[in-house]
Amino acid sequence: MLPNVISKSIKLEDGREIIIETGALAKQADGAVVVRMGNAMLLATVVSKKEAAEGVDFLPMSVDYQEKFAASGKIPGGFLKREGRLSDYEILISRIVDRAIRPIFPDDYHADTQIAITLMSGDADVLPDALAGLAASAALAVSDIPFNGPISEVRVAKIDGNLIINPTPTQLQSASMELIVAGSMEYILMVEGEGDEISEDEMVEALQFAHEEIKRHCQVQKELEAAVGKETKREYSHEKEDKALFEKMRSELYDKIYEVVARQLANKSQRGELVKAIKTEFVEALGDEHEYEASLIGPYFSKIHKEAARNLTLNEKKRLDGRKTDEIRPIWSVVDYLPSAHGSAVFTRGETQSVTTCTLGTKMDEQMVDGATISGYNKFFLHYNFPGFSTGEVKINRGPGRREVGHGNLAMRALKKVLPSEAENPYTIRIVSDILESNGSSSMATVCAGSLALMDAGIKIKAPVTGIAMGMISDAKTGKYSILSDILGDEDHLGDMDFKVTGTEKGITACQMDLKVEGLDYNVLKEALYQAKEGRLHILREINKTLAAPKEELKPHTPRSFNMMIPKELIGAVIGPGGKVIQEIQKDTGATIIIEEVDNAGKINVFSNNEDSMNAAISRIKGIVAQPEIGETYTGKVKNIMPFGAFVEFMPGKDGLLHISEIKWERLENMEGVLEPGEEIMVKLIDVDKKTGKFKLSRKVLLPKPEKQEKKD
Repeated sequence: MLPNVISKSIKLEDGREIIIETGALAKQADGAVVVRMGNAMLLATVVSKKEAAEGVDFLPMSVDYQEKFAASGKIPGGFLKREGRLSDYEILISRIVDRAIRPIFPDDYHADTQIAITLMSGDADVLPDALAGLAASAALAVSDIPFNGPISEVRVAKIDGNLIINPTPTQLQSASMELIVAGSMEYILMVEGEGDEISEDEMVEALQFAHEEIKRHCQVQKELEAAVGKETKREYSHEKEDKALFEKMRSELYDKIYEVVARQLANKSQRGELVKAIKTEFVEALGDEHEYEASLIGPYFSKIHKEAARNLTLNEKKRLDGRKTDEIRPIWSVVDYLPSAHGSAVFTRGETQSVTTCTLGTKMDEQMVDGATISGYNKFFLHYNFPGFSTGEVKINRGPGRREVGHGNLAMRALKKVLPSEAENPYTIRIVSDILESNGSSSMATVCAGSLALMDAGIKIKAPVTGIAMGMISDAKTGKYSILSDILGDEDHLGDMDFKVTGTEKGITACQMDLKVEGLDYNVLKEALYQAKEGRLHILREINKTLAAPKEELKPHTPRSFNMMIPKELIGAVIGPGGKVIQEIQKDTGATIIIEEVDNAGKINVFSNNEDSMNAAISRIKGIVAQPEIGETYTGKVKNIMPFGAFVEFMPGKDGLLHISEIKWERLENMEGVLEPGEEIMVKLIDVDKKTGKFKLSRKVLLPKPEKQEKKD
């Protein structure tokens, strides 16, 4: 028995149980819990400093989700044989938890905070990522760290028309919709997921269904918090205050800032310079000798700027760049921009631009996934790059960060739903989006450019996909709100919601929502979804002007592919001893040949940039696997000359006897000077010995038969 354990249980509708325990492990952390479901066990810990660092006016929080290989009875690969940097999958789960937890901290709490969630034991029937948010919130609940929780996360999936909470991996394979949803007792806070062109109403129904389960999780956490005696949280004071300075700044600067934002300048640099000039003028007017707290000038100025920009939209329904609330920025796009790429596109919307490529590879280019709980291969992957120059900044390139991984994953989810089946598409596909300009919604630009690049490459996608980022500015006191289509970077920063929606003409393929205020009314959410639909369809009409459907032909330099199935017993013949045969074919033809056993048969993929090369390889393979047929004619090569005839290789690895009587219609006394080793001749298979399986060939039956000469009297 574990000592001093306090536990609470959550029963799911299907009888499965989630158990939250605290008191036994990691007791030096501010808060620690173990969450169990089946054999899956997550340890979540949270530690927060008592005081904030000097000059910090935000919450410096890190969330790390990691899966131990021992949890699944595995040893890590590589030379070190130990867990290293977080995988992309672990980073994505860390981001989901961070996005759900961060909004519930008090706005004035600025102490360094670290949340660590570790999968200690795995279960093949339990997806642990759906428990990570619950574990993090429970760890906070049993600590004295101030937060406005609890919250929880669940996965909701639609399977055979029914909504299911936290489905098993097997169930999830047949899901038409999958969402990770986070929320508190009152509100939905975060959504991330994908669907098979689902409707807006289906999504709202799923969110409401998930929220009911989340409420139950939150209630259990409150009971756990009371049992531990952590209902009272620590006192803190992390923000300096200078009321006189704030009043002075607001009275002197609000109208000036409002005047600038009300000019509705489309150019963000010009708008930023004018706002910055107001701040500079104020600081210079103060001089060096003043009684105010200088460190608060920046935060107070940002607060006043935010208030002015929000009021412009709430009170006058005007936006910073002059657009209507549902108006999309100007769009232009081109395809086939990069002549050497297999597929390429440029998509520009306002001051956001993506150059995206589509590269087609073979099975050998598949991405290998070797994680603690997930292993296998990816045939489709998308990489998103966000260099500093895209926002006019100097930024050292240290490889993709968490933001790049998250944005790339969202775009990948959006596009994978329209890819052709594996039977229709033999290629490994890599999409790369390089953001060259950014002023809001670069991940959605990636979706649009990626869709165009796929079609430019000739990939027969089911339908083009477009995406849009929605925003919202709201006032809880007055109840006023404005939903904004295609938000700017500034609107994202100043607003209360970032809701990205992607889809085809038929429906939604992926979504991602983050709220910066407590909650969102379902009616407002539904309004945002339908406004997003209108925006998506507008963008779709724009990109259709560039390219509305996949190109019929691949580019000349794109590798061609040919698939064929052969009997399982002939796999060895194609490969040859030690791979000799297949290596020889690849060397001679220049084609790439991949052979594997699938469904008790041999599957062969032939790839080549040259059609002649591919046809030569296919011909060689067909020659090996083809079965001799009586009556068929073959081009054979003389292997050996014997007194009674010649042995001719008429198919790869198959020799037949061409008897001396079957060479010519004329009678031959011997084989001298008739045929030469290595000589190519046409022969016909005339018989197969039923007992020995030996092949009998004839050459004379392919030659004109001499006319019989009449006997002279």
